[in-house]
Amino acid sequence: MSAVHPPCDRALAHRVAALAHGPRAQALVLTGTVLGSGLAFIDGSAVNLTLPVIEQSLGGGLEAAQWIMNAYALMLGALVLAGGAAADRYGRKRVFAAGVLLFMVASMACGLAPTLPVLLAARAMQGIGAALLTPASLALLGAAYDAKGRGQAVGVWAGASGLTSAIGPVLGGWLTQAISWRAVFFINLPVAAVAVWLVLANAKESKAGQSGPVDWPGAVAVTLGLGAVTWALTVAPKQGANWAVLGAAGVGLAALMGFVLIERKAANPMTPLTLFRSATFSGVNALTLVLYGAFGAAFFLLPFELIRAHGYAPSAAGAALLPMSAGLAALSPVAGRVASRIGARTMLIVGPLLIAAGFGLLAILSQAQGYWASVFPGLAVVALGAGIAVAPLTDTVLGAVDDEFEGAAAGVNNAVARVAGLLAVALVGFVIGGSDPKAIAAGFRLAMIVAAVASATAALIAALTVRGPRKPHRVK
Repeated sequence: MSAVHPPCDRALAHRVAALAHGPRAQALVLTGTVLGSGLAFIDGSAVNLTLPVIEQSLGGGLEAAQWIMNAYALMLGALVLAGGAAADRYGRKRVFAAGVLLFMVASMACGLAPTLPVLLAARAMQGIGAALLTPASLALLGAAYDAKGRGQAVGVWAGASGLTSAIGPVLGGWLTQAISWRAVFFINLPVAAVAVWLVLANAKESKAGQSGPVDWPGAVAVTLGLGAVTWALTVAPKQGANWAVLGAAGVGLAALMGFVLIERKAANPMTPLTLFRSATFSGVNALTLVLYGAFGAAFFLLPFELIRAHGYAPSAAGAALLPMSAGLAALSPVAGRVASRIGARTMLIVGPLLIAAGFGLLAILSQAQGYWASVFPGLAVVALGAGIAVAPLTDTVLGAVDDEFEGAAAGVNNAVARVAGLLAVALVGFVIGGSDPKAIAAGFRLAMIVAAVASATAALIAALTVRGPRKPHRVK
C-alpha cells in the first residue's frame, strides 16, 4: 500500500441520514471509528518497512514480499464495495465491529505466524476485515452526526487517518528495529479492542432505508479475477509464460469479464456501470489507476532501496518517508480551496507532472550519497505534486455524477486506487531481478522511470478528459 491516502474516502460518509446521538456519544463514536479505520491505514504503511526483514526471517525472496502486501491489498480492493453494501444492509455498527474483530484476530495470527503461508493467509484475513471496517466506519459517522456536524467529523476522521498513515512507516521501522517485525502486528490488538468497545457502547445501529441484497456474485468474480491475474503477474518474471501462468491469466481475465456481465444485470451492483457514461468519470478513474499504480510500486520499493541498497536501519527508513505525509497534510486543504476557484483540470495536470518530475529525480539521484542528496529532493517534489492533485481528484470524481450517485462514485474510485497498488506491486518483479543490493538499486531506478512515465500519462489523461469545474456530465 502506498504512502498516499486513497482518494474519496471522506465522501463515503455524506449520503447517510443522521441519528440522534448526544455530543458525548458522538465524540466517542468518532474516536472509535478513527481508531478502527486507523488500523487499516497504519497497517498498510507500517508493514512496508518490515518487508525486507520478514523476507530474511521467513524466506521467499521478493515474491514473498509482494504477496505479503498483495494478500492484504487483494481482499481489501476487491471487497471494499461489498463491505459498504453489507454495512448498509446488515447494520453499520454490526459490520464495523465484525470487521475490527476479524482484523484483530488476523493481526494476532500474523504476529504468531511460524511460516510464510500462514502469514499470507492471515494477511488475507486482515484485508477482509479492513474491507468491512473501512466503509462501515465512515457510514457510522454519517449516522451519528447531523448535516451541520458531519463535515467537521469527517474532516477529523480524514485528518486522523492521514496522521496514522504518516506515523505508520516510522512506527513500523522503529518496532521492527527495537523489538521484532512481529510487534508491528501485535500493536493492533489493544487499538482494535478499544475501537470495538467505544463503538459498541456508544453508537446506535443504522441501516440503509432501501437496501437490496449484497452483490456477493460480483464480489466473488472480481476477487477471483484479480487474484488470478495478480498471481500470474507475480510469478511470470521467474517462471516465464508457461502454461500455469497463461492459464491463471486466462482464468483471471475471464472472471473479470464475468464480473462486468454480473454488474450489468445485478439489482444492486458493486460497481454501477452507468457511472462510466460520464467521460470525465471514466477519465479520472483511468488517471487514478495509473497515478496510484505509480505510487504503489514506488513506495513498495523505496524501503528495499533504503534498507538493502543504502544500508538504512528500519527506523531511519521509516523516518525518511515523512516528507511525503507532511507535504500531503499541508497542501491538500489548500489545493482543495484553489481547485474550487480555478477548477480541478489545471491542478490534475500540474500535480501529476510534478509527481513525474519527482520520480525522475529519485531515479537520477539514486546513487548519490546521503539522504538529503539522494532521496529528499525527489520525495519532496512527489509530495508537492501529490498535495496538489489528491484533493482535486476527489472533487472531480464527485463532480462527474449526480448527487445521488456520489457515494457509489467515491467507492468505485477508492477501489480503483487500491487495485492500482495491487497490480503495481505484482508487476515489480519485472524490474527487480533478485534480492542482491545491486539488482535492487538498478531495479529501483528503472521503476522510478516507469513511475515517472505513468504519472506524466495521468497528466495527459486529465488534459484530455477533465472538463469543467463541477458536474461536467450528469449520469442519468
